[in-house]
Order: sequence, then C-alpha cells, then structure tokens
Amino acid sequence: MTGERGKHMQSVSCGAAGSHDVVTDWGLVATTCEFLAFSFRYPDRGAVMPIASGEWADALDELRRAWGFAADAECGELTRADSGEGPEAVLHALRQEATRLFVGPPTPAASPYESVWAAARTHAAPLLFVSPSAIAVERFCAACGLGRPQGTNESLDHVSSELELLQFLASVESGAVDAASCGVALADLPGGSPATAFELFFDEHPAMWMCDFACEVERISSRVFYRAAARLLRDFVSAR
Repeated sequence: MTGERGKHMQSVSCGAAGSHDVVTDWGLVATTCEFLAFSFRYPDRGAVMPIASGEWADALDELRRAWGFAADAECGELTRADSGEGPEAVLHALRQEATRLFVGPPTPAASPYESVWAAARTHAAPLLFVSPSAIAVERFCAACGLGRPQGTNESLDHVSSELELLQFLASVESGAVDAASCGVALADLPGGSPATAFELFFDEHPAMWMCDFACEVERISSRVFYRAAARLLRDFVSAR
C-alpha cells in the first residue's frame, strides 16, 4: 500500500481488554499492526534474517508483554528451530508453507483475503477485487490518501494490506506520521480524525474476519512462525 508509514514504540499500560476506550497507546497499535503485516506477507530474502536470527521471536515476546497477553509457549521453540536451520533453509520452509496456506494450489488452505471469508459467510462464490468488501476497502484506502503500489496487482483486502492501513492511521494518531504526506487533511479522513477512521475501518473489516482467519492458520499451519503470528493477530483483534 502506498503512502508514508512510520515505526513507533513506547511503553504501554493497557488495562482490561475488550473496549476501544481502553487502548490509548497508538504507537503500540501501529507497531503491532506493522509487525503483523510483515508476518503475513509472502516471505522474501529481506524478511528472513530477523526470523532466522531470533529477532522476530524477541519482538513477538515484547509485543505480547506490552499488551499484557500471556507469553507464547512456542516462542522458544521458534527461536531454536529456525535459528538452527539457517536463513536459506528458513526461507525455503516458510515459502513452502506460505504457498500452501495463502496461495494454493488448488486453493489456499487459509485465504488471506477478506473477500473469501465474507463470501463463505453467505455461501457465495468469492470474487477478489470486485467483491463488495474488496471495493469498500479500496474506497476507504483512497479516502485516506492510500492506494495499491505501482506495478502490483493485489486486492487491498489482503490481511497485510488491511493491517498496513491500520498501521498508517495509528501512526498518524500517535504523531509519528503526518497525514499531509499522503495529501489528506486530518479533518478529511473518514470520521474526521485518524482515531475515528481507525475504529470505523477496524469494525467494518478486520473485526469481521481476522479472528477466524487467525484461528484457522493456527489450527492448520505446520510452522511455529505462522502459528505464533496467528495467535498474536487473534489476541490483538480480540482485545479491540
């Protein structure tokens, strides 16, 4: 997704989960969305080093502690397994699993597109790009000054694209990113502010499908990496 996005981490005191009013640390929200968007992108050589070195597992543990979530019991196993395999072996294994989970053939085991999950709820045939949910996401992104990166052909209702939009809005709300960099005034964002735009989009899109997606990935994935990422996604969405 095009548009400036920033990295921002600060200490947090969250309190009880389950209400939008509880979460006020937008820097932590932005960092979590960035981490999850990275985790569910198709792995490439640039992404594999933090995973193979154990840096990704350390960041996962830090995020879970910042949110007040229970420690992930498989985190140590992830560090031992993937560090022991080496970067090339990790890349090969993750690409193989990402293909099975998110691409196919013949179809993804756990589709990363909102359109597919929305269609399943109504027993309709999934249509990428032209489904009501995909069109709604694209329009919301456009209202925030964001769009599909040049030279790509991916529906914006992909789990990582939706998380990147949330990251952008949370970064603007935290002050880490200036919305004007995307050509949009704060008052022109949906709902009139980045925080309201975040909540509107979250309620209309991620809240409707990402928990189901995360639970399915956790249930069927053979890799600790994807199971751990899925648990963080599930806990993050549930905490909203």
